[in-house]
Amino acid sequence: MELSVFWKSLIDSDHAPIVICDLSHTVVYMNPAAVRRYRVDLTGKSLKACHNADSNEKIDRVTAWFAADASHNEVYTSRNDAENKDVYMVALRDAAGVLIGYYEKHEYRDRETRPLYQMEA
Repeated sequence: MELSVFWKSLIDSDHAPIVICDLSHTVVYMNPAAVRRYRVDLTGKSLKACHNADSNEKIDRVTAWFAADASHNEVYTSRNDAENKDVYMVALRDAAGVLIGYYEKHEYRDRETRPLYQMEA
């Protein structure tokens, strides 16, 4: 089985929104959690069309920083206290380390409350 099937399954099963963009800032994929959160599937559309001028300038600064050095791979972009989460932009690179895009990563900080190994739905 092709590895890409596993990667898509991994991204789709994540509870956090994941929005993947190419270097033209076109949304190439949104996982189901992202579509639910933003209430629209932006695949094929410009990420920049959804942001104001200040946010677009920040996106440009971060992607330029990613492109400047292969060790530049993650930037903390915001904190949402109401949802108890931090948001990051993360570089995506090919096997040679060349920047090919980026994604938005949400990290929720609440402690898990489910019992360990609970297997009920």
